[in-house]
Amino acid sequence: MRLTRKRLCSFLIALYCLFSLYAAYHVFFGRRRRAPAASLRGLRKGAAPARERRGREQSTLGSEEWNPWEGDEKNEQQHRFKTSLQILNKSTKGKTDFRVQIWGKAAIGLYLWEHIFEGLLDPTDVTAQWREGNSVVGRTHYSFITGPAVVPEYFPIDVNNVVLILNGREKTKIFYATQWLLYAQNLVQTQKLQHLAVVLLGNEHCNNEWINQFLKRNGGFVELLFIIYDSPWVNDVDIFQWPLGVATYRNFPVVEASWSMLHNERPYLCNFLGTIYENSSRQALMNILKQDGNDKLCWVSAREQWQPQETNESLKNYQDALLQSDLTLCPVGVNTECYRIYEACSYGSIPVVEDVMTAGSCGNASVYRNSPLQLLKSMDAPFIFIKNWNELPAVLEKEKTLILQEKVQRRKMLLHWYQHFKTELKMRFTNILESSFLMNNKG
Repeated sequence: MRLTRKRLCSFLIALYCLFSLYAAYHVFFGRRRRAPAASLRGLRKGAAPARERRGREQSTLGSEEWNPWEGDEKNEQQHRFKTSLQILNKSTKGKTDFRVQIWGKAAIGLYLWEHIFEGLLDPTDVTAQWREGNSVVGRTHYSFITGPAVVPEYFPIDVNNVVLILNGREKTKIFYATQWLLYAQNLVQTQKLQHLAVVLLGNEHCNNEWINQFLKRNGGFVELLFIIYDSPWVNDVDIFQWPLGVATYRNFPVVEASWSMLHNERPYLCNFLGTIYENSSRQALMNILKQDGNDKLCWVSAREQWQPQETNESLKNYQDALLQSDLTLCPVGVNTECYRIYEACSYGSIPVVEDVMTAGSCGNASVYRNSPLQLLKSMDAPFIFIKNWNELPAVLEKEKTLILQEKVQRRKMLLHWYQHFKTELKMRFTNILESSFLMNNKG
């Protein structure tokens, strides 16, 4: 009996141990075998959401063709590019072997520095007495100074090469410009300055004989002359044409292109905000606009007397007119070339240019094939050129047939051309200075 009980207890203990071993095996090894299957099931369950996510990503990518923030993103990219360029300029500063200082003594200097060179000025306050900036183009290091405090004999001369920017439009400006040239002449004669170039806002009739005596070709010391307007002197050897640019003296800003500037429907067919002179083509323009009622489709604001300065309100109205018009009408004034042409380009509004020579000594259209506006035409400006404002109604009728997409492409082309125009001028300017000044050093 005892033996039977002992055997029964042993059997139960053995059975318990076997069951425990089986349970342990099931817990530790059975779960491990099922884990891959569970993971696979999890992946299968997650496959649909993954496909859904990929679908949303593809949809998002597809929708990027219409991206309302594209302008901001491009601005950010441009900012990063400019920052990288500034870092690169600093890193290559020691490697430049040609230094040029620009003395900006006319408002056109700001167009050269801020718009063409895309340079910055410190301080940013436009009323500051002294402003300066630096930029590197190729192997040339530029420094720029401007402001009322930049006066002869009151700032240190620590460079051999100078570009002097002057206003020679009228007698009072010519007197002031002459004082600067006499000061520069003294620096050259005392060997404090080696090379001098001049960027000149010339007379609108191209009567610039006063500067002839200072040109090196006539025994003077000015080696290079960059002159505004279609001067017959331009030979692309030592005298070059330079653009008028925007009215920086009226605080016209550097304009950054935006998405809305490119893509938005513009409510006005054209614009003209300006002074109407008696018996001028501008008066004829106003009459033609009124004949067909197109003045109701265009932003037109005429005044009888020219105003040298704009108020904040009038400047904003003018900028709004450029931004909200497909075309900007550019009648001739004293000269064919006007600030309005470049200001329209800044806002992607196509300039409609009155392509006629004005009175004076500027390039003769019968002799100079591209006159007037030789510089702009030589660089294939995508403008609408007309010889008479009687052609305008046909231009406006054609404009009415264009769809938005066509206008968007045209704006992109204009803005791209204008950026290329400024970049090309910067490179030409630098190459001319380098080849002339460095060659004369060797001579």
